[in-house]
Amino acid sequence: MQVKFGKRTMVYGTDELAELRDANDLLDDRAALLARLDEDGYLLLRDLIDRDAVLSARQRILQHMDEQQALVPGRLVLEGAMPQGGRSVPMMGCNSITQDALVTRVLEAPELFALFEQLFAEPPLTFDYKWLRAVGNEQFTGAHYDVVYMGNGSKRLHTTWIPLGDIPVEQGTLAMCVGSHRDARFEKLRQTYGKMDVDRDLIQGWFTEDPFDITTRFGGQWQTTNFRAGDVMIFGMYAMHASTTNTTDRFRLSCDVRYQPSSDPVDARWCGRQPHGHLAWGNKGVKIKSMADARAEWGV
Repeated sequence: MQVKFGKRTMVYGTDELAELRDANDLLDDRAALLARLDEDGYLLLRDLIDRDAVLSARQRILQHMDEQQALVPGRLVLEGAMPQGGRSVPMMGCNSITQDALVTRVLEAPELFALFEQLFAEPPLTFDYKWLRAVGNEQFTGAHYDVVYMGNGSKRLHTTWIPLGDIPVEQGTLAMCVGSHRDARFEKLRQTYGKMDVDRDLIQGWFTEDPFDITTRFGGQWQTTNFRAGDVMIFGMYAMHASTTNTTDRFRLSCDVRYQPSSDPVDARWCGRQPHGHLAWGNKGVKIKSMADARAEWGV
């Protein structure tokens, strides 16, 4: 099956874009879950969150989009469809919709707290800020490490990617570069780009928009899958990831939620009643160093 990944077209289900493997058979074995996370750099858990709860959250978010008339007036949004030319809709943060009871049931699901308590062997903490996204046609996420955005606290911080609905690969699914978190070929990348902070260093966050720039230079293998409502993906701060390109006429709704051990230090940018988020990066008038210039300096 041909899909678009970044601006390239490739065949899903082959070595260039392979299938993620799930870890559901390991759910009752903490040591096995940790070993798989160390080996693959991610945990794909099918049907972890109650499906009906996810679908209820999805409908509440679509209702919110329609109420805010984020695109154009009309009821198409309530079905997840985009008017012609629809693009990504910024909804991320800590606001009325991420704090809505139906949405919180999913983003701070008891199933997630139980899982992370098992993994951390202590109570987990989640950021108050939630990265909620509605990604439109021809939109995608470039390849990056999460540590460059939220590396001022716990080194055991994990991302949980939650698809808010059934999302096939052609609608813009999360893709992991397997091996990027531990392969020795990525060490220079981890010691240069991986040491950056977008606020402190005022640098672009995505390492590249071309996923094969990663595998050609450093190795690893890109993997993705068709996701269902209830599935979750968990990975650490040094797992390179991106998304396939949404080539459909429907929004891809998803949310990134962060969990860490409660005893660890916390990145203050993302916690509190009104998290301030990025201190400088993205603010009007702030000069941001291009990734091309940074890569030339690093020699990567």
